[in-house]
Amino acid sequence: METFFQFFNDQLILIYLLLFTIILGFEVISKVPTVLHTPLMSGANAISGVVIIGAIILLRQAKPDDYLTLSLGFLGVILGMINVMGGFVVTDRMLEMFKKKKR
Repeated sequence: METFFQFFNDQLILIYLLLFTIILGFEVISKVPTVLHTPLMSGANAISGVVIIGAIILLRQAKPDDYLTLSLGFLGVILGMINVMGGFVVTDRMLEMFKKKKR
């Protein structure tokens, strides 16, 4: 338990930064008009691609017995891929709404 508190104290600035970015991201995204959702979804797909690359690099540099790093890297790849695929599906659906209907 003491190692947890030591880690928490060592990483306190990063934890505050994470909480701040979560709150800031929520505030920014909640104020986006619906017209801009499709272009922003494409940007989110690009960011998720960067997350996937970072997770792959994390997996490559992890030691074979470091299960925490391997698990977090694997989880990052999986969640990033889900986000990218979901983003493409949503973007495709939104673009379908603007096509002319065939009669």
